[in-house]
Amino acid sequence: MSLVAGEWVGHQVESRSQPASPARVERVLLVVADLSSGADEVAAPVEIVVPGNRLMIDLVGQGDELLRQVEKAFADVRIMVRGNQITIEGSDAARAGRLFEELLKLLERGHGLDTANVGRSIEMIKEDVSPSEVLSTEVLRSARGRSVRPKTAGQKRYTDAIKANVVTVGIGPAGTGKSYLAVALALQFLQAKEVNRIILTRPAVEAGERLGFLPGDLMAKVDPYLRPLYDALYDLADIDGAQRLLDRGVVEVAPLAFMRGRTLSSSFIILDEAQNTTPEQMKMFLTRIGFHSKVVVTGDITQIDVAGGRSGLVGLEEVLRDVDGIAFVRLSRQDVVRHRIVADIVSAYEQAGLKGDG
Repeated sequence: MSLVAGEWVGHQVESRSQPASPARVERVLLVVADLSSGADEVAAPVEIVVPGNRLMIDLVGQGDELLRQVEKAFADVRIMVRGNQITIEGSDAARAGRLFEELLKLLERGHGLDTANVGRSIEMIKEDVSPSEVLSTEVLRSARGRSVRPKTAGQKRYTDAIKANVVTVGIGPAGTGKSYLAVALALQFLQAKEVNRIILTRPAVEAGERLGFLPGDLMAKVDPYLRPLYDALYDLADIDGAQRLLDRGVVEVAPLAFMRGRTLSSSFIILDEAQNTTPEQMKMFLTRIGFHSKVVVTGDITQIDVAGGRSGLVGLEEVLRDVDGIAFVRLSRQDVVRHRIVADIVSAYEQAGLKGDG
């Protein structure tokens, strides 16, 4: 594949703005005569007219870095840029054209482009998923005004499942946003008055440490294990807002053992690190569900620390597969939204057949 930078580079941005209009995409079908087998269709060149130089600059990136990223992603494509027109030729021209269409939609909706979300958009196009639909879906507007959205197709499936089901089980490696998106949706349901309270819980299982040697009473000992849930809450609701919710009892953060004997109605309940429950604890937790409640269970089956390896998350789908209102969503390293190196580390551990902490 080769990339041809066009004339627009020499006259970057005009002083007057051009009227915004949807990108015009033209597809031309070429038919080549083959005497041995008749007429065969070959890949159609795709021409995309970008409305305005500003959009073109954002689309190709600083120093054409986003165009080069697209170049590497599609093996047999030739991209030519002339003025405000992009021409794509080659066997994968249609998919590359769809990618540019989707990226233009994102730009026209006010989204910025960088190598991270262009990379995720490329993966979505290859899975026949619309990046503009996924990346434009707002889960929550945080206390600081920041929009929380799914960043991958897997995350979109996960948030859609939570909205549609009573119980959603999200299974995947570290960094896939399982807990963070669940807390964001919990706050959204609370804001919409669909639930009256949020309950965040985790099993207090030592990952190589001894709980008994930690200072303080029981809550002080288990508090470090609940800290990731506090972190998500503070980030989404800000520290003062989150503290008010905690002080009023609207949000409760507690170890899993505190759930026994309770019926949790009109609540959004999140069980985090569920791979460290026993089968008995998992059954206990799932039978706490009261009326008008929603439950999200998250975990990573490669990071089991429970004694004897008897995880309540392993085999759960087999047990509950015929129960209506329960969905299982599996996330993968393609859904990791931390630093790029995290996805590479997860992949390395998967290939080595080892597990890692985090």
